[in-house]
Amino acid sequence: MGSRARPRPFTDGKPYPDRVAASQRSTKVKEAIETGRATLEGLPIAYGAFVFNFMGGSMGSVVGEKIARLFERGASMKLPVVLLQASGGARMQEGILSLMQMAKTVAARERLKDAGVPFFSVLLNPTTGGVAASFALLGDVNIAEPNALIGFAGPRVIETTIRQKLPEGFQRSEFLLEHGMIDRITSRLEMRRELATLVRHLAGNA
Repeated sequence: MGSRARPRPFTDGKPYPDRVAASQRSTKVKEAIETGRATLEGLPIAYGAFVFNFMGGSMGSVVGEKIARLFERGASMKLPVVLLQASGGARMQEGILSLMQMAKTVAARERLKDAGVPFFSVLLNPTTGGVAASFALLGDVNIAEPNALIGFAGPRVIETTIRQKLPEGFQRSEFLLEHGMIDRITSRLEMRRELATLVRHLAGNA
């Protein structure tokens, strides 16, 4: 019988299990995302929110599984999905197990689409790495907060790689809106009202 896949004994100055335990103590949550069911101005939704203070909101195997189940719950219960992202990307400590979550979450998002249930993706500052490169920009409506950093690799990494200066404001919300990558920019103060309006409209709850 084959052994179960598990993270390599990676250390970035602190063993991985110790880093997870430290984040759990400091944030009072178990992982870098919280999911469940909620109501938005009385409208039932399936809801998820990244916890950026938990290892930079990084996506490991547990986070990926919770996101996949969030989409699957939305599909089976016909609940529109609202997901708030703030992430540095895939969790390097888990290696390939983390990268596999990109494919798994995108597949689950497609099942939600096949079920005819809308997905509202809220891009907070920052939304980067494997999260940005997988499900974060696959919403039926992609909403970003002002001046949020959104993209796969950071501007400095890109400039070093291509040896060119990037345009002013590259990878910020306003640049992405201008180039058709997102649908709206909304401040956090207006986000609840705007999301409720969109849910009513697209989920048939008007």
